[in-house]
Amino acid sequence: MKILAIDSSGLVASVAVLEDDNMLAEYTVNYKKTHSQTLLPMLDEIAKMTEMDLNTIDAIAVAGGPGSFTGLRIGSATAKGLGLALGKPLVAVPTVDALAYNLWGMEKVICPMMDARRSQVYTGLYEFCTADGKMSFHVIERQMAAAVTDIIGKINELGRETVFLGDGVPVYREIIESGIKVPYSFAPAHMNKQRAGALGALAGEYVREGRLQTAAEHQPDYLRMSQAERERAEKIRQEKESSDRKEGR
Repeated sequence: MKILAIDSSGLVASVAVLEDDNMLAEYTVNYKKTHSQTLLPMLDEIAKMTEMDLNTIDAIAVAGGPGSFTGLRIGSATAKGLGLALGKPLVAVPTVDALAYNLWGMEKVICPMMDARRSQVYTGLYEFCTADGKMSFHVIERQMAAAVTDIIGKINELGRETVFLGDGVPVYREIIESGIKVPYSFAPAHMNKQRAGALGALAGEYVREGRLQTAAEHQPDYLRMSQAERERAEKIRQEKESSDRKEGR
């Protein structure tokens, strides 16, 4: 099984190719360029370096959201375009799940945090469990948009040592450190951001479970409204209130 993995859900742009239990290539950039500038050139470079014919891939894995609205749209459009052109299925992997999967085998609770602005993060809680000699990935709290203080409260209720990762950590580090009541740590630089390799590895599990979709079916999961949608909803609400007042309701 050969999987092409694409993640442009956050600050990082990342592309990887995995075949069975081998990662053939991974190209990750966390710098001052937009994903529209980097993603396709990165994919082209990987294809050249590995002498890969894109027709040989079996599935395309993509960060399915949440994350940056623009980044998700770019990643989604790239994956859908390739899927349609090549006739390949897509595997939509929840962004926060894939971020947590970076810390495979971690015995602590894993708390990814992506900065969602407005004092919120995209987050969730995860762990790796061993049963009958086999390790598995377990979701304690599904990915969500939440206030940092709310997810810290959930961690304190669990009462277990926790490791944090993601681009939300440096933004909200002081809030984390002031509110956390359990032992904690922060993942090191090589493990604390999105990586297409981790996304592709988790996608392999999804493929084995039959969790595939067509390119036409795929839509990103934003979890919350964009700023433009929020502003439009607020404008409609204000107009309705004004109309109600005029009609004496």
